[in-house]
Amino acid sequence: MPPTHTTPRTLALAGADGATDVLDTTEDGRFRVRLVPDKEARNPRTDDTNLVHVITIDTYHGRNQPVDKDGGPLADAWERLKWNRWKGVDTFTRYVAIMHGGIVLESAPQGGPRSLWYVTGEEAAAIDGGLLTAAYVQAEMDEYEAWATGDVWSYIVEERVGWKRDDDPDEAMQTWEHVDTCTGHYQTPYAQAQAREALAFYASRDTTPTP
Repeated sequence: MPPTHTTPRTLALAGADGATDVLDTTEDGRFRVRLVPDKEARNPRTDDTNLVHVITIDTYHGRNQPVDKDGGPLADAWERLKWNRWKGVDTFTRYVAIMHGGIVLESAPQGGPRSLWYVTGEEAAAIDGGLLTAAYVQAEMDEYEAWATGDVWSYIVEERVGWKRDDDPDEAMQTWEHVDTCTGHYQTPYAQAQAREALAFYASRDTTPTP
């Protein structure tokens, strides 16, 4: 699911000084970027561009919803093979590989639903010719796990602005003002990289000294 990029009108951020969520600041101290949890992040499994099928095999004592409502074209095969709790996953994985030329990856995040993510050989060929199919399945799986564990972030770029009172030039203050926001970054390392890239962009675009 791609990030959502917005540039609202300039907005003074009250109480931003001393913020503990600051990721990085430019050397001259003019720009900074904050990384905050994206509490409005949408479940990536609601995206109609998903190509990987998911069969939920354990909801962790009913504490979780199934990853997908529809387990895909091989859900019935799993129902036939799951009776052996010790070998069911291995048997299903071999079945998908031998009978359908596909690939299966297992997801079991702590406290989350245990699930099987798969594509058939025909689907793999359509995705990338079957060259990097495992990586594609892993990417969709990682994105979901990030959402399920709250590892989705927004970055906020801010600029330090100096102010002086018209009636008293000796009285001055500085505030951090909003420059840009981008939401929907799944997984911390990726979010941090995107945030620093945005910070570098704004730092290089405008070099006017701060008052």
